[in-house]
Amino acid sequence: MLLIVVFCIGLMIALPAAWADAWEDCVQVQDSDQQIRGCTEIITEGRETKDKLAVAYIGRGIAYENKGDYDRAIGDLDKAIELDPNFAPAYIERGIADENKGDYDGAIADLDKTIELDPNFALAYYNRGLAYENKGDHDRAIANYGKAIELDAKDAKAYDNRGNAYKNKGDYDRAIADYGKAIELDAKDAKAYYNRGIAYENKGDHDRAIADLDKALELDPLFVLAYHSRGLAYENKGDHDRAIVDYGKAIELDPKDAAAYSNRGVAYDDKGDDDRAIADYDKAIELDPKSADAYSNRGTAYAHKGDHDRAIADFSKALGLNPKNASAYYNRGLAYDDKGDHDRAIADYSKAIDLDPKDADVYNNRGVAYAEKGDHDRAIGDFRKALELDPNLATAKEGLKRLGMSP
Repeated sequence: MLLIVVFCIGLMIALPAAWADAWEDCVQVQDSDQQIRGCTEIITEGRETKDKLAVAYIGRGIAYENKGDYDRAIGDLDKAIELDPNFAPAYIERGIADENKGDYDGAIADLDKTIELDPNFALAYYNRGLAYENKGDHDRAIANYGKAIELDAKDAKAYDNRGNAYKNKGDYDRAIADYGKAIELDAKDAKAYYNRGIAYENKGDHDRAIADLDKALELDPLFVLAYHSRGLAYENKGDHDRAIVDYGKAIELDPKDAAAYSNRGVAYDDKGDDDRAIADYDKAIELDPKSADAYSNRGTAYAHKGDHDRAIADFSKALGLNPKNASAYYNRGLAYDDKGDHDRAIADYSKAIDLDPKDADVYNNRGVAYAEKGDHDRAIGDFRKALELDPNLATAKEGLKRLGMSP
């Protein structure tokens, strides 16, 4: 965008004062409506050469883009490209508009063209990285962010976004290194601290995660996601009270944050306060009726209260929303078992195993259900499989002993 502004200012030399005012309005980016008026005046007069008209269309396109009117922005950028097919900034701006519309392939095509016309355009590589990352192509995103950094080693955002791509690949150490570089370049970037905190949390380093999230919130006390994520880190540390406080702050800042209610419900549940947990899950479901996690979590709370029918109903709803939720099958199986319905329990445990064949507890509980039905051979097979996955699982050892087998 700055390249466009500099280019336009150069065009104002020796223009009449009134006309210069129109150009000044057209190239400034602080007031989009003023920018649209100035560019429209130039376009409507039609007195300029093709290359200068192209700049006016780009200026108006940028203004529409900043207002979120991507269709009009793209229309103006199409016109700019028609007037001057070799002007790289027109392609990058259209690529950004495409990206904002969710047309990542269109964005990549325009950014390819930008780079073809100007191979040293760092911002084009950066934006192409964003488009690839939005498509889930982490490796190409990383390569493009790397090129942007090569061309502009002071671009903190490029390091931050390359960190996101590494994090999304599960390469947390490289992600942390990139976030660290972003912070070194811009120590006031709350988002970089937040992202590094998430990477530390994904590594299981709760204390470092909390320290980074503390810093993010120091820099931006209204950062809702940072409260939410710090709450999760506290919860994973077993500090349910601090987790509840942070989720409460997230809810205070955004009363429609369904996930914060759901996660606060988990913290209450872990404290043994099933009634408060259920109240939070109710609110989460009210705000987001398609939240499979909220239904599944509420099912667990009902199960803790011994209300197996409500638990089963919630697990069934969760599975209707997300049929690949192994935990919901497992927990519904437990509820059926507690009701004495071993056949349905076994069917649910089997489905959970299909989805997650490495969960020793599911094999163990299916073994218990088989044993209750008198199917000792299958029970023994499940207990042995559970011990293969977790050699220290005491309940599986006890199950084998009860059936007269050595662990």
